[in-house]
Parts: sequence; structure tokens; C-alpha cells
Amino acid sequence: MRSPAPASAADFRIAFLDARSLIGCRHRLRLDAENPGVLAEVREDPGVQQRRDAATAHRGKVRDELVAAAPADWVVIDPELRGAAKAAATMAAIEAGVPRIWGGLLPQEPDTGRRGGVEFLLRDDDRGGYIPIIVVNHKVTDPRRPDPADFHPLTSDLFRWQPRRDKHVKLRPQPRDQQRLAHLYRMLQRYGMASPALIGGAIGLVSDRILVHDLTNVLADYDQRYADRIAVVRGELPTQPSKVPECRQCPWWVRGPAARHSDTAEPSCEATLTRMRDVSLVAPGSRADVLRLHGIETVDELAAWEGEEPDDWQHGPFAETVVTARAWIDGAPLVRRFEQVSVRRAEVEIDVDLESYQEDGAYLWGTLLDDVYRPFVTWDPLPTEDEGRSFGEFWTWLMERRAEAHAQGKTFAAYCYSRTAEDKWLYESARRFAGRPGIPTHEEVRAFVDSDEWVDMFQAVTEQFICPNGKGLKKIAPVAGFGWRDPEAGGEASMGWYRRAVGYDDAVDLSQRTRLFVYNEDDVRATQVLRDWMSKRAVDEVPSLADFGR
Repeated sequence: MRSPAPASAADFRIAFLDARSLIGCRHRLRLDAENPGVLAEVREDPGVQQRRDAATAHRGKVRDELVAAAPADWVVIDPELRGAAKAAATMAAIEAGVPRIWGGLLPQEPDTGRRGGVEFLLRDDDRGGYIPIIVVNHKVTDPRRPDPADFHPLTSDLFRWQPRRDKHVKLRPQPRDQQRLAHLYRMLQRYGMASPALIGGAIGLVSDRILVHDLTNVLADYDQRYADRIAVVRGELPTQPSKVPECRQCPWWVRGPAARHSDTAEPSCEATLTRMRDVSLVAPGSRADVLRLHGIETVDELAAWEGEEPDDWQHGPFAETVVTARAWIDGAPLVRRFEQVSVRRAEVEIDVDLESYQEDGAYLWGTLLDDVYRPFVTWDPLPTEDEGRSFGEFWTWLMERRAEAHAQGKTFAAYCYSRTAEDKWLYESARRFAGRPGIPTHEEVRAFVDSDEWVDMFQAVTEQFICPNGKGLKKIAPVAGFGWRDPEAGGEASMGWYRRAVGYDDAVDLSQRTRLFVYNEDDVRATQVLRDWMSKRAVDEVPSLADFGR
């Protein structure tokens, strides 16, 4: 059934919107639309480019595997074709009833503004039409042991379309995937080519099955969201900046667009919000949305709040949010929650920090013991079997130091900052390289990470401090007096350094290996400095909640 014809294109400023723009900042969407080409010379964040490259490589791998399994079923649209030719080739394959189409591009819709392509179009042999299937470079499910559950997701074999309830995985919510599938469904529906089944599929990072999404309850939300976003792009709805996580990588955060009818630049989002003293500076994202519903627009209004907290506040203790505003006004980077500050100490202390690349593996485990930095590393490009060797050496060394401390009757502790990544790669490495020299079992990893000898400094900071400017190590360690030697040090930048260090794109650059060692060493030294500061000076140097109370 064809969807009703929208209003004439002549009624609108011609603008197009793809599914990527349905999630994220509305204000950025407007700035991009109103200032085409302004950011063309801005260097893209290396991390964003690397993730895009990784996604392209992943899709190519999935394509080759699928097509090789049944070449006669497939039409692969030539990726070198220009847009109009690619869309024509896609529609010709659809009209011919090709069972499986790879790399399709659907015709742009000047009246609705929709545009978009899809990795995989699957003909619905039972109901007619096509099912859109996207290939994404993130996980769409997690493993689960078969057990009773209220809900089991629908999945299909990768090569044979047979959707069934899957007791072996649990769903990873991915709203962006559902919005994209709804977008593609509406585009197929326009030409009467959408399967009546109201479903779409996603092949994730593991690419071992197709996760089937029921779009029945998604389409209404998509339609409302799309109507709002296309109106923003057409200039029919105003927007205002507000701080959200996306701001960290957005060029508009620090760069303003050119003023209308002038060569001068308008203020950046950061400058605008700072001038406005906007409440999102201390309560970003959805927290700011809740506060605005209660008439709180500025940091000063939040700092002056008295009385009961809002009934709909679900973002932690509201009193601490008020204190965060007061600390921001006073320029205090931290506020103590308690009279005393404590952190677990031991007679033998080791600091640990890892460096990984995408989902390919962990290539470097850095340690600090008795002021001596020891890295355990592989420079074979990931993924590599040599990663098992370096991880095994790291684990063996760590456990030997632990055993020595115990044998000498000494206390032992190993420290990291935000253990999520370390825990993930400890377990993942134990699984991938099981049975090789030095590799622990899953149970051995669990016994260690669940013990009080594995200390997360991020948790210690979170529990004891309010942090108006963020809780990342790069924000907190400078308060303790630590500074990184490399001014560009950061997780995103290190991805580019790693590519050059192992020669992904060109010849191996040995200087980047040195740079990564320096960065990793500074990270472990930062946790050591932070721990000493918390134990000795923090209580005297950081104001307490009582200092900001009323």
C-alpha cells in the first residue's frame, strides 16, 4: 500500500534528511543546514573518521561473506555509480524481483526530503515487497545462557531467512537502528515495495545472525521525529544550543557560524551558553530538559533553588545538582561529599591502564610499580594472535607481584580509572586466548576483578566528589597537580597514533609508538598521583558540601 502523497515540493525550501540526522542535536542540524560548506575545511575528528573506516570495512566483509554463499541470488549495486544512476539500478533490481540486493540507494524525495541507502534489501517471498536490513559496526545483541525470560528477541540465520525466538541472546537497545529502519521502510512504502510484515533487520558487529526489529510501534515515533527534524532543516522551526554529550566532538561547540550579511563570526555554542549561563552547562542532556520544565533556565536560577526537589527528577540527588551549580559559579572544580576523603591503599600498589583499538583488541597493558613503568605490548596490527602473548605476559607478571606480596605478608592493590574497559578486555582476552601460556580462565579473572584488590579510582572519585566539569581522568588529575606531556593526549587521538604506529595506512611510524608509550605511562602515573592527593591533600584543598549549603 502506497503512503499518501505529501505536499508539493514547491511548498518547501528544498532540503534533504537521512536517517543519521534523526538522532542527536537538533541545533547542530540547523547550523549544518544553514551554513553549507562552512565546516568543509575543518579537520574531522580522527576518532569519527576511524569509526567510519571501520564500519566500511565491516560492511565489506559481511557483503563478501553473504554474496559468496549464494552468488546467483544477489545483485550488488556498483558503489562507483553516481547517485541518480545508483538509485535507478536499485529500483530496476526491485522491480525485477531480485531475491537479495546489496548496496541499494533509494530515490531522493524532494517533497518529503527523505534520502537514504540500505546495505541489504531482502525480498519477502511470503508477503511480497522488500525487508530493509542494515549492517552496523556495533553490537546489537549480547550472549545469554538459555533460561526463562519475559522476552526473547527475534533473530534469523544469516544466510537463510527463518526468524525465530532466540533464547541465546538478549537485545541491546539501539534506537538509532530502529529509526533508520523506519526511515527506509517509509521510503520503500512510497513505491509500494515495503513488505507488509512491518519488520526490518540489523546485522551487528559479531555478524552471526540477523536481529529482526518489529517496526509496528516504531513508525509513529519515527513520523513525529522526522516531521520535527525536516522542519528544522527547512528553517521552519527555531533551535537553541544546549549542552549534550555530542558537544564533545561537535565543531560548532568551539566555532560559530558566520553572521548573516557579515564576515564576522557568531559566537560558538560554548560561548553562547556561557554568556547565557545556561543551566545545561552543569546539568547537560535530559537533566536540563527537566529543569526547564520547572522554569530553571540558568545556572544562577538552579543555584538559588530552595524547597523540595521536582517530582519528576530522576537524575540522582537533586541537592547535589544545586551544589554543582553553586560550585560552577564559584569556579570550584570539585566538591567533597564527606568530611574525610579516603581511598584504599596497600603496601604493594600497581597502577594499570590499557590501550585498545576499536573492537579489534587490546594491544597495550601499561603498569606502574615502585615508580617504574612497564608496558606489555604487541605491535602486530590488530586483530592478531600475538595479542594473546602480550596479554599472557601482563597477567603473569601482575599475578606474580600479587603472589609475592601475599607471601611476604604485605597488602596488595591494583588500580585503574574507570574499570569498564579493563574488565571487558580482561574477560575478552581470557576467552579469546584460552589455553595459551599465561592466559587465565574466566573464573580466575572474575575472582580478581571481584576482589577488593582491584580498585577503580573513578568509583572512588564518583562516590566522594561532585564534579561540575566532569569526572574523566583528564578533568580530575589536573586538580591533583598532574599534567600530560602530550597536549593532544586523549583516547580519540590515540586511535590515529595507533594506526600510524602499526602502518595501517602507510609505512610504520616508530615515533607514534613512543608517543603511545608516553601517553599510556602518563595515564598510569595520573592515577598514582590522584591516589596520593586524595590520601593526603584533598580534604584541605577541596571545599565540602557544607561550604555550598544554605
